[in-house]
Amino acid sequence: MRGSTPLRRIDDRGPHAPSRLGFGARWSAILYCLMLRELVIHRDSISSAVARVGVYAERRGAALSLRYVVEGAIGDLLLPPATEPRRADELWRHTCFEAFVRAGGDEYCELNFAPSTQWAAYRFGGYRNGMRVADEIGAPRIDVRTDAARFDMRVSVALERALPGDAVWRLGLSAVIEEANGRKSYWALAHPTGKPDFHHADCFALELPET
Repeated sequence: MRGSTPLRRIDDRGPHAPSRLGFGARWSAILYCLMLRELVIHRDSISSAVARVGVYAERRGAALSLRYVVEGAIGDLLLPPATEPRRADELWRHTCFEAFVRAGGDEYCELNFAPSTQWAAYRFGGYRNGMRVADEIGAPRIDVRTDAARFDMRVSVALERALPGDAVWRLGLSAVIEEANGRKSYWALAHPTGKPDFHHADCFALELPET
């Protein structure tokens, strides 16, 4: 599957509502950012608990704000309990929300956010090559809210030491969702052929303008 999924008009506020709207290109960019991007389940995945996964994304310079929304039988999901916010590896082995960000060239950043509020940030020199911990990316702000039918995670992270704020960014937005029975499903804006692979170029399906 190639390209971005269709956009929906928001039915509530995105990650941050602008305090003052501009005109022309700025106005268009703000409206574009405050739309919900639906994530698509991978063709080989099955989920009986999740009805929908969507993400709001907003960029201001080199600051990125994301809001992940999961709708369904939230009580049937395996969500790591809240703990001290800190870096941790292999968050993707359980429920985890991810963003891959590229600003031209082959290099890109991978950001992982867990419902526990643990997080991770990595740099790659190319497709799955040259991986290292991105120490230049500081701790994000993560806020998690849940009820019986909805999981809502809001994330703000500063990327000015990792990515140029004046360049075009392409994003891959994705999620690994684990159910209480141990089954996992894989969600993304777009999927390449074959098994789930969030690092693949086809997954960088969103061009996010600066607002």
